[in-house]
Parts: sequence; C-alpha cells; structure tokens
Amino acid sequence: MMNTNTKNIDKHNTEIMSERITLDYGSGGLKTAELIDSILLPAFDNPALASLGDGALLKGNRQLVFSTDSFVVTPWRFPGGDIGKLSVCGTVNDVCMAGGEPKYLSLSFILEEGFLFADFRNIVSSIAEESKKAGISIVTGDTKVVEAGKCDGIYINTAGIGFQRACLPGKTGIRPGDAVLISGTIGCHGTAVMMARSGLLTADSPLVSDCRLLHEISAAALTAAGAMRHGSTTPDSMPHHMSDAIRIMRDPTRGGVATTLNEFTEQMPFSIELDESSLPFDTSVETACHMLGLDPLYCACEGRMLVVCAPEAAAQILTAMQKTPGGEHAAQIGTVTKEMPGKVILKTSIGGRRILSRLTGIQLPRIC
Repeated sequence: MMNTNTKNIDKHNTEIMSERITLDYGSGGLKTAELIDSILLPAFDNPALASLGDGALLKGNRQLVFSTDSFVVTPWRFPGGDIGKLSVCGTVNDVCMAGGEPKYLSLSFILEEGFLFADFRNIVSSIAEESKKAGISIVTGDTKVVEAGKCDGIYINTAGIGFQRACLPGKTGIRPGDAVLISGTIGCHGTAVMMARSGLLTADSPLVSDCRLLHEISAAALTAAGAMRHGSTTPDSMPHHMSDAIRIMRDPTRGGVATTLNEFTEQMPFSIELDESSLPFDTSVETACHMLGLDPLYCACEGRMLVVCAPEAAAQILTAMQKTPGGEHAAQIGTVTKEMPGKVILKTSIGGRRILSRLTGIQLPRIC
C-alpha cells in the first residue's frame, strides 16, 4: 500500500513534469532544490548522494572523493579566465571542498559545428595550464560535435577524483558560536561574466572573475585546523582524519554566498548571522552590481571558499588563508547563532536586520 509521503512525491512529480523545465531550474536556488528533491533523490537515493555535498566520499582501501560538473558559460572567454580554466577550477575546487586532494580529471567536450580551431586550442591550453597548477592528470575523456545551432559554441564536462585528506562533519557538525569565514571578495565571477556579456567592460576595467584553484588555500585551512588541535605546524604530522575544528567548507558558486549559507541552515536548529560591515566587497563589483541591479551576495564565486569552524580555531585558520595566494582578503563575515533557526540573517550597516533567503528565480543565467 502506498504511503502518504510516496503519494505526495508522485503528485509533485506529476505537477513538475506537466510543466516545462526553465532556466530557473539551473539557478542553484529554490527551483534547483525542488528538481533535486522531487525527482533526482527519490530516483537515485543512496548514502553517497544523500548528503548533497560538493563531492561524494567513496569507501575503499583508501577513501576517495569524486565530483563532476558541466560548464556552459557565455561568453566562453571572460575577464580573468575562460571556459577551459573554469572547467578545471570548478571540479578541482569541489573535490577540495569535500576534504579531498585532487589527483585525476576526466574531460569531455561538446563542440558546435563551425567553432574555430584557434579558439579550441586556446581553451585546451587553459585546461593544460590549470591542470599543471593543480598537480592533476587528465586521464580520460570524450568529444562530440553537434550541428550548427544545437550548442552555444562549446560545452565542457569534467569529473574529478582525489584522495580524502580530511573528514569534515558537514552541516550537522555546526554549532552555535561557530565562526563563518570567506577566503576573499564576494561575487566577482558572476558580476564579471554579466558585465562582459552586456558589453559594458572596458579594456582597463579592474573587474575580473575570481576564477582560481582552491587546492592550496583549502590545504592551508585544513593544516591550520589540524595543527591547532595536535600541536604541530607541519602537514606531514597530521593524522588522516584531521581535526573537526572545520565543520564544513563550500565554494559559493551558483546562487552565491547567500544561497550556499542557506543550504547550511535549512532544517537545522541554528541560524547564521552575517555582519554587512565585515563582508569583503570589491569596489568594482559593488559598482557593477548597482548598474545591473544585482545583489553581490547572490552572485557566483568560482575561486572563493566559505568555512564554518570552531570559534577558537577561527583566528589561526583565517591567518593561514590570508598568508596563501588568493586569500589576502579572507575575513570572518558571520557567526552561527540560536536565534531564528534555519535562517540566514544580515545585520546591515545601519543597524537593521534582514533575512537572506535562497535565490528565487534566476539572477544570473549561464555564468558557469
């Protein structure tokens, strides 16, 4: 006999399938969560998938971290990078956020008939350069070419495998009083892509994407957390499980910082309060967001890392990030509280407070 929950899921599935998939369902916000919760999780339910982390932990003789991502950014070249650099950074960073040390990458292309060989060579060069920086090998892949008009130039899929270097408790390990850190300025990638798409960027504009690898800065944070607990400053002396001082790490891509933090707090007995005066915004991002009518807290980052950690570890982890290239503007931006459980709250610069919900609709299409 079908239970009530199953009936509700089937009814919801029918309602969704009677409609059409829109861009909203790829935003990383409420519609994406709806698609995952109502169709994908019921179909593929298993422990590795259920946590919905940046990567899956696969048990074996040595625990592996596995992640995959697809890239459809337009324009494919943007200030600070291109789709090739993005495809490596995106997947390598997801492996790192799951506590992994990335080692291997698969690489698949979907090319549109008529795409220029010169552009393809440039993209492949970007992939090779970023892979070398990350110390990873591209070990398998695939290429498909579709008719003109069936693809926007080039799409890329990558999958990454690494070895687990840290076992992070995840959002269930978050406690009131914990510190919320970010490794750098907020919203640069999404804003730069949208300005480039709008033709509003000049050659001398300081606005560039934050697209970059997070393998070094995540390792620095984990090392600082382990060293703090075990009284050592050398990575070689850290046990495999590391310290639980870091509860969770995540790169705030689609939906930005606000949506990612909502993923931490939803249905949990705590809230996260951000201090607006502590948020590291680049002046050029604030100006661009004002022009485009965007909120930088919902703009994607592709080279930034959110960390929730024990309060006694915050200063040491923050210092380690600030000393690592790309982490110079790392800051503590908030605190975990008991007030208004399940919510993300922004304490504004004028003393008010407002709730930051998940992204609704689609603010920035095709930015990653």
